[in-house]
Amino acid sequence: MSSYLVTGGAGFIGSHLVEELVRRGQRVRVVDSLVTGKRRNLEHVGGVEFIEGDLAEMPVAVKSVAGMDYVLHQAAIPSVPRSVNDPIASHRANLDATINMLVAARDAKVKRLVFAGSSSEYGNTPTLPKREDMPANPLSPYALQKNAAVVYCQLFTKLYGFETVSIRYFNVFGPRQDPGSPYSGVISLFATALLAGKQPVIYGDGEQTRDFTYVANVVDGVLRACDAPKAAGEIINVATGGRTSLNELLKVMNRIAGTNLQAIYKEPRTGDVKDSQADVTKARALLGYTPTVSFEDGLKKTLDWCRREAAAIAS
Repeated sequence: MSSYLVTGGAGFIGSHLVEELVRRGQRVRVVDSLVTGKRRNLEHVGGVEFIEGDLAEMPVAVKSVAGMDYVLHQAAIPSVPRSVNDPIASHRANLDATINMLVAARDAKVKRLVFAGSSSEYGNTPTLPKREDMPANPLSPYALQKNAAVVYCQLFTKLYGFETVSIRYFNVFGPRQDPGSPYSGVISLFATALLAGKQPVIYGDGEQTRDFTYVANVVDGVLRACDAPKAAGEIINVATGGRTSLNELLKVMNRIAGTNLQAIYKEPRTGDVKDSQADVTKARALLGYTPTVSFEDGLKKTLDWCRREAAAIAS
């Protein structure tokens, strides 16, 4: 049995990592400020130690890493629009907290820290698919903060010999993604609208594309990164390698949900990238990673969860 600290473990992706680690019989500690995370995301998981606190405060970071073998650093304010509206709060959560975690984990002799990077770091580089060796071109404070954190991770590996791996996520979706927030991923917002019989909103013309990745695929990639022998110091895309426009996404979700609702189109949002698609060659080579849940199967699982949540709220 190994010990894992999942920062942001009460959040969307973090709670899925916690769930899988517990299923595997590992010891799990969660630290979460509950700014975006929710305790109820962990209610169904037993035996998890929970620390409520802000990792931008060094004493919280030091307490959290004590006795841990691995750190899965998911804690963030994961929103481009929110970072545009409030770059200071976003910087504190996404960069200050990460530097604290790197120092605290290094000093606590943690074996490896796996960091949650973002496809937004690539920006609007025209080449598709996005490869890890492409230069960063951040278009928002969130993307810039994530990229700076990735550079810090690599520096800590080179400078101090502290093992880090940065996993770049591409439009992750699935159960427990907060549908009530205007900053949620587009799939959770579409699902909420369709199941309520309302027209979903698309910012722009809907032809922008994304590599939508079901959360179970990300969990698999992150956990593989914990002990992959050649991954230390690397940046690795974890996604499906596919590309779907928002218009096509709505068409597929309408079919699955049994609805036929048209989008309301609004002005594009500042900081949003036009196209995103991952090259997952490196993930295959270094992690032995292959997506296990397809885009459409993931959508079905997500819509089923949204229906259950809506029914539970109604009752």
